[in-house]
Amino acid sequence: AKLLGLSTGKLAIDESCSSPLLESTLTSFSGFTKTLSVQGYAGVSKYFASLNPTFDLSGEECVNESWINSTAATLIPVLSSSTLDAYRASVFADFCSKLDSFLTTKTYLGGDDGSYADIVVVSFISLVVNRGAKVEGENIKRYYNTVGSRLGFAELKEEKKGDDKKKESKKKEAGAPAAAASVAAATTPSASAPLTTVDPSTPDYTSNKLLTHLTSLNITSTTHSHTAAFTSDELQAAAGSLGQHCKNLFLKCKKNGMFLVTCAPNSDSNTKALAKSLGLTGANMRMANEALLNEKLDVQKGSLGPMCILADAAKEITVVIDAALMEKDVIYSHPGRNDWSVGMNPKDLLKFIESTGHEAKVIEFGSKGPSPTGPLDVPVKKGGKEGKPKGGEKPKGGEKKKSKGQKPQKKEGAADTLLAIQFKKMESFPDWYSDVIRLSEMISYYNISGCYILRPWSYSIWESIQNWFNDQLKVLEVDNSYFPMFVSKSRLEKEKDHVEGFAPEVAWVTKSGDGDLAEPIAIRPTSETIMYPAFSDWISSHRDLPLKLNQWSNVVRWEFKNPTPFLRTREFLWQEGHTAHATYDEADTMVMQALELYRGVYEDLLAIPVIRGFKTEKERFAGGHQTTTCEAYIPASGRAIQGATSHNLGQNFGKMFDINFQDKEGKTAIPWQTSWGITTRTIGVMVMVHGDDQGLVLPPRIAPVQVVIVPIASKKCGYDQLDPYCEALKAKFIAQGLRAKYDGRTIYNPGWKFNHWEQKGVPVRVEVGPRDLENSQARVCIRHNGEKVDKAADGIAEFVKDQMEVIQKAMFDKIKKERDEHLVKVTEWKDFVPNLEKGNLILTPWCGPEFQEEEEEVKDKSKAEALERAGQEAEDERCAVSVAGKTLCIPFEQPELKEGTKCFYTGKIAKCWVMWGKSY
Repeated sequence: AKLLGLSTGKLAIDESCSSPLLESTLTSFSGFTKTLSVQGYAGVSKYFASLNPTFDLSGEECVNESWINSTAATLIPVLSSSTLDAYRASVFADFCSKLDSFLTTKTYLGGDDGSYADIVVVSFISLVVNRGAKVEGENIKRYYNTVGSRLGFAELKEEKKGDDKKKESKKKEAGAPAAAASVAAATTPSASAPLTTVDPSTPDYTSNKLLTHLTSLNITSTTHSHTAAFTSDELQAAAGSLGQHCKNLFLKCKKNGMFLVTCAPNSDSNTKALAKSLGLTGANMRMANEALLNEKLDVQKGSLGPMCILADAAKEITVVIDAALMEKDVIYSHPGRNDWSVGMNPKDLLKFIESTGHEAKVIEFGSKGPSPTGPLDVPVKKGGKEGKPKGGEKPKGGEKKKSKGQKPQKKEGAADTLLAIQFKKMESFPDWYSDVIRLSEMISYYNISGCYILRPWSYSIWESIQNWFNDQLKVLEVDNSYFPMFVSKSRLEKEKDHVEGFAPEVAWVTKSGDGDLAEPIAIRPTSETIMYPAFSDWISSHRDLPLKLNQWSNVVRWEFKNPTPFLRTREFLWQEGHTAHATYDEADTMVMQALELYRGVYEDLLAIPVIRGFKTEKERFAGGHQTTTCEAYIPASGRAIQGATSHNLGQNFGKMFDINFQDKEGKTAIPWQTSWGITTRTIGVMVMVHGDDQGLVLPPRIAPVQVVIVPIASKKCGYDQLDPYCEALKAKFIAQGLRAKYDGRTIYNPGWKFNHWEQKGVPVRVEVGPRDLENSQARVCIRHNGEKVDKAADGIAEFVKDQMEVIQKAMFDKIKKERDEHLVKVTEWKDFVPNLEKGNLILTPWCGPEFQEEEEEVKDKSKAEALERAGQEAEDERCAVSVAGKTLCIPFEQPELKEGTKCFYTGKIAKCWVMWGKSY
């Protein structure tokens, strides 16, 4: 505020960018009555920077946004506690190290001039420094002092060296032993803090409202202090030896209110299943934000426990308890602070809850896998494998496989290294998706909204699709070519229906240097109007047909609604085929051949089942005659997604662009044309369908690396011994035609590598430790199901090669089963919206694809009913997905339609079955 020259006043902050830290930092400025509609820290920062144009806050946009978002994502969790423990100090130190390296040749983040990014980053660092953290690194100290001096921050002093430092140390020791002891205690890593029993007579205990209420009920309990724990993994590390701890969720639902949920850490807390168990209809349960948590339960994030229900004097919150906890003798939970855990009998917990005027609902949650309990003498590593006290070896069991039902457990502390997936797929799907594509090194964000950098890992998958597709095109005698990306306004607007379909998304070039272009030039949204003038030049006789071309290119469509990497982007990569034929039948054959290729991409390469069919007239390609499609299904979100389309364009474009030929009889005729395309959306669909809470899960046929070898070195058996053995294994895999990699990096430990390659979705990991070397074997770990088996070095390559097809088929079968379980028939309107809410694909009898107005009515009516059932008035217009049901396709494979069957909506005689669903 001081820097921008703004005085105090009042500022309203919209919920879309609101957070407690933001609200406390951006304290109020005069003259502002409007509500901010910007998103995220970068957006807020740019908004405030724009308020004072006299101060240069430009810099390099991509660098600025990247550092703002990175700093916020890294340091907000560090600042979530009032104390700085050892773990948070290490996260901050790692952040400073990276920033120090980045600033080696720079004065500011964006170069030679300061920007709003520098203000945000230094402000965050200052907040952490105020918690007692040290800033290490000459570059970052120089940077902090340069920017901080403009913000009025105290300068970071250099540490004294040599004799001066020793003298000062002795002076402190002699002059203030108590203070020295206090500082030593405060700076001792909290990770080593022992478990101690809290004395109920201490002021901290007697001032705790929850514990004093517990005492008033004469309930027997014991309270222990431990290292502050912000997640279940941290709690397990800090106090796992106590016994059964609880996981606590605070959920909200506009239709059904708020819920305080307490369950076992390994219970399945899927909100859809929870709503079903509670008998809620039309429930849309989501995690409540921190502000609501503070308001309703008077507790900070990370300190929630079931006893916090005491704060709900208005009885607005429903308490839900996991039945699995009721079977324990003692359960532990936080009494409103995350460095204490109080243990009591679960029946006594119910007594506590009843005393607050609430009646707990005890329900079965079901398990999502084992959770470690008891003493932590043997650490649990990522992948479910037991650690070992020494030697780098691992327990083995011959070739006995791990149970299929067991999911790999997270490595201790992994959830909080900021290198692990922070969100659960079934609890926060959009956030999970964002985490996965970023941490698996698929994409990086760019400074232009809706545009993303495809990193080598994702681009390699696209190349695999390209290579397979090009081989198939050769069989169909389709030739690759390339056309310019620009199209003149006159050509683009030549086909009226076509341009109307794309007009809102067209990006225009209007200037060249400082001058205006004579005519605006569009960047291709699709290539019909670019390619077909050339077709007109090339085609004059039936001997010139068929003309079958394909090109791999980029396309720009200026989406305005919630751009999402791979799924909805302003620029994307695609393949587009364009052909011209002498007859309708030949063109129709080409349409179906192209659609079959798309089925192959999804089902044969990506292991994703699709449903093929015709689009209705309302949904067909603008200016085309008929559109066919491949529709995929995303089980986690209950939505369909259009995978690829193949269009019979008819003769419309031929008429518009004067494409004609002399047929065999010497008569002038117009060719029948097709266009068909598939995009990098395929990669996003694959991520959403197959990914899990650990990251990507890649089908072997398109995995850039199919098998990765990870050595487990020890003091007695180092890399010098393991390297030759692992390289020999790699050679065997390559000889079998497998894409293999040996991760022999010594700067990362095995646990880090396990997590890294699991996030990247490599189908098979091979672990090699000292005992493997001794016994000429290795452990084979299957990514998609967590199975593990030990195999002799002789024959391991053949075994892994065979596993590739086993994995590919198993992944396809799993998703097909889930898809088929959500494919239902509905013949009456009353069952339509309830099935949409269940995330089902719905087959209904329909009066015909030409009834476009009725189709739009179904979409509008289903949206209105869904919003009403959810207790919402309207959808956010910026949201790209809707609760409405829309037609997906008229499936090629039609169920029997008995004579006289009526349309489920209009009541007219039905002509076909149409598939509906919520869609991306």
